[in-house]
Amino acid sequence: MSVVRTRCRLPAAERRAGLVEAGLRVFGEASYSGATTADIARAAGVSEPILYRHFPSKRALYFACLDEMWRRLRERTEAIIAAEPDPAEWPFAAPKAFAELRSRGVSCAHLWIQALSEAGDDPEVRRYLRRHLREVHDFLADLIRRAQAAGGAAAACDPGAEAWIGMGIGLLRSVEERMGGLLDADDVAAILAARRRSLGVG
Repeated sequence: MSVVRTRCRLPAAERRAGLVEAGLRVFGEASYSGATTADIARAAGVSEPILYRHFPSKRALYFACLDEMWRRLRERTEAIIAAEPDPAEWPFAAPKAFAELRSRGVSCAHLWIQALSEAGDDPEVRRYLRRHLREVHDFLADLIRRAQAAGGAAAACDPGAEAWIGMGIGLLRSVEERMGGLLDADDVAAILAARRRSLGVG
């Protein structure tokens, strides 16, 4: 009597999630241009044809990775705020979440810098990134408004402008991570102190 062996098929949503997880690792360790779909499929333990059943292109998978990274960053930021009784600390919840994700192997900075690099030559990446960064900005601006309403940030500060400033600081620190030697500990401390003063919590 023969035994027929069948490969266990994961549900589509679970397989897709596994591919995104692998993509986050591979893109985070390499680059958008340097990573291949073969690399990502191998990291996920599947064949390339299976990857292409879920994502029509490397770009589509990359966008899914950025979306998942942003979802995790938002969720962790909200969790930090929920556990923080001092509203003066709420505008700094996102950088804390950012650092936590990095310690878990998800480099938000690296993924964003890659997207910025690709945006110059790829109009689809440019369109995606414009919408995506606007969403990041609006989320950060809302955090500042919430802090203001709870008395944790100066009523006079402009949440929209402060959100852009915060994103600029984040990108500056990302550049420092990649280059090394641009900022020292005193520079970082001075930047963060100035940031607190601008929000009225220094």
